[in-house]
Amino acid sequence: MKKIFTLSSLLFFAFIINSKAQDDAAELAKKLANPIASLISVPFQNNTDYGIGEFNGSRNTMNIQPVVPVSISKDWNMITRIVLPVITQYNITAPGEKQAGLGDAVMSAFFSPANSEKLTWGVGPALLLPVGTNDFLTTKKFGMGPTAVALKQMNGWTVGGLVNQIWSVAGAEERADVSQLFVQPFVTYNWKSGAGLGANMEWTQNWKASTTTIWLNPTLSAVTSIGNQKTQFAIGPRLNLAAPTGGKGDWGWRAVVVFLFPK
Repeated sequence: MKKIFTLSSLLFFAFIINSKAQDDAAELAKKLANPIASLISVPFQNNTDYGIGEFNGSRNTMNIQPVVPVSISKDWNMITRIVLPVITQYNITAPGEKQAGLGDAVMSAFFSPANSEKLTWGVGPALLLPVGTNDFLTTKKFGMGPTAVALKQMNGWTVGGLVNQIWSVAGAEERADVSQLFVQPFVTYNWKSGAGLGANMEWTQNWKASTTTIWLNPTLSAVTSIGNQKTQFAIGPRLNLAAPTGGKGDWGWRAVVVFLFPK
């Protein structure tokens, strides 16, 4: 009888621990679906694209994009985010040519209400930082403009969108001015296990060159732990729906690792 009681107790506590782990994973997945959640995260997003342009080129872009929320009052948060691309490309500019290095970074700061029940939103500035290390990977222009995000979360679903518009205000005079719109609608469904299925569309409109680039990125994701480190993994295909003449890619894939630091 004592052995049965001990086994029942162990199974009960294992169930409690597993349920708590699932609750934690579900909550983390919900926050990760929200670009302005109060959660420190460091995503490494790798995009590999093939069959680009007339020379059948390829490009690998590793976006390092840490997100750090800061409480500025009891009613407002500021969520800072930077996207720093590390790029390697082959046969893009000419057959047999390779370029590698940093691309220009985009830094954003979203001011968002600390408590929002129905609609989560944030607005603020976006900065284009000309840190690119190769002439083909940088605009050599410093730019700025507004950015905004809004989303709704309900019953496992997250639906929303992010937008920014950047104009160049300084930089190399021999380079073309920048006037660029970026729009990113997104939708995600997360199960209680922390697994998720989602997609976003990345639409870039270059007003100066009158060109449009659109990527569709479906992903399958999961939240887990590596030791004590909470981590999210995501993977999926990339579909190039539109691109400047001669620059459209055939296909690609995205893999993401996000290191999480819950408060």
